[in-house]
Amino acid sequence: MISHKKYMELALKLAERGKGYTSPNPMVGSVVVKRGKVIGIGWHKKCGEAHAEVCALKEAGKKAKDGIMYVNLEPCSHWGRTPPCTQKIIEAGIREVIIGMADPNPVVDGFQELKFRGIKTKIGILSEKAKKLNEPYIKWMKSKKPLVVVKAAMSLDGRIATRTGDSKYITSKEARKFVHEIRAGYDAVMVGINTVIKDNPQLTVRLTKGRNPIKIVLDSKLKIGPNANVVKNEPTKLIIATTKKAPKAKIKKLQQKGVHVLVINTKNARVDLAELMAELGKREICSIMIEGGAELNAEAIKAGVVDKILIFISPKLIGEGLAALGDLGITKIDKSIKLKSLDYRKIGKDILIEGYL
Repeated sequence: MISHKKYMELALKLAERGKGYTSPNPMVGSVVVKRGKVIGIGWHKKCGEAHAEVCALKEAGKKAKDGIMYVNLEPCSHWGRTPPCTQKIIEAGIREVIIGMADPNPVVDGFQELKFRGIKTKIGILSEKAKKLNEPYIKWMKSKKPLVVVKAAMSLDGRIATRTGDSKYITSKEARKFVHEIRAGYDAVMVGINTVIKDNPQLTVRLTKGRNPIKIVLDSKLKIGPNANVVKNEPTKLIIATTKKAPKAKIKKLQQKGVHVLVINTKNARVDLAELMAELGKREICSIMIEGGAELNAEAIKAGVVDKILIFISPKLIGEGLAALGDLGITKIDKSIKLKSLDYRKIGKDILIEGYL
C-alpha cells in the first residue's frame, strides 16, 4: 500500500523552499515516485521560473513513464508566465497524479483536465496543510487583497514597552531570530511613522538568510526624514502611504530617491487602510506583516483588514507601560474579539500564540 501522505509531506517540504520568492505565484513542490522509489523532485523556485512539476519531471527523465506524481497544488492547465504543467505531465506518461488542494485561480482546471485525458487523479491529500502553506496566495487570488498579519511582542502582563517607552528587548534572541525568519516569507512589512521616528527600524531579515521584504510606512503627513534607515537602505523597496496633506515637494524628493509614494484617501484623519490594501493588492503584494505599535495594531483590526494575529509573550512583568493594543471600542467582555484556530508553541523562553480573526 502506497503511503500517499508520506510523499505529499515531502512535496509540502519542497514547496516551502520557495518561501519569499514565488509571490504572487503559490509555493509548490512535486515528487515523482515509481515502484516505491522517489525518482524526481522539484519545487517552484521563483516567480516566472519553471514550475515544480516540470522540475520533478526533468529530474525523473524517461523513468517518469508510468510513475505517480505528488503535488501540493492542482497543476496549471493554462498558458501563463510558463506553459501548462498538465501537458508536460501527459507527455511524460505519468499514470497517476495525487494533488493536495484545488487551485483557487479560476483559470486553473488541471484536476479535470488530467482526468479527461485518462490519468488517474486524486485531490485532497493533506489539504489543510496545503491551504495553510499557501494562505497568502489563496486570499489574494480570491479577493485581490493581501493576507494581513499583526505581529506583537509583549510581556506577560500585556505590555510592549515600559512607561518611559523602552521596548528593547522584551523577547529572547531566539524569538527575534524567528521573527526575521517569518518576515522573510512575507511580501511586505508595515509600520507607522511613529515607530520609524521612535525606533528607526531597518525592517530587514539580517538575523537569518532570506530576502528583505518590501517596507511599507503609514505616514499621513509625510513626516519621515531622509536619514531614516528605511529610506537610506534600499529606497526602491520602500512604499510610503500618505494623504493629500503631504507636501508635494517632499513627495517629489522621495520619488527621486526611488521611493514609491502612494497618496491614499483619509478615514478618521488617517490613511484609509481598506483602500490601501486594495491598492497594494493591485501591485501583487499578497502578504503583509504589521509590526507597528498599539495604535496601528488597533486601527488595522478596527478597519477589518487583519486576517491573523501572531503574539509573542515573554515571561516578564513590566507593570505600568504601553499596551499591545490601542482602543478597540469594546465595552463588554461578550463583545470581545475571539481568535479562531489557535496554535501555541514555545520559542526560546517565549510563547508564540497564533490565531485567526
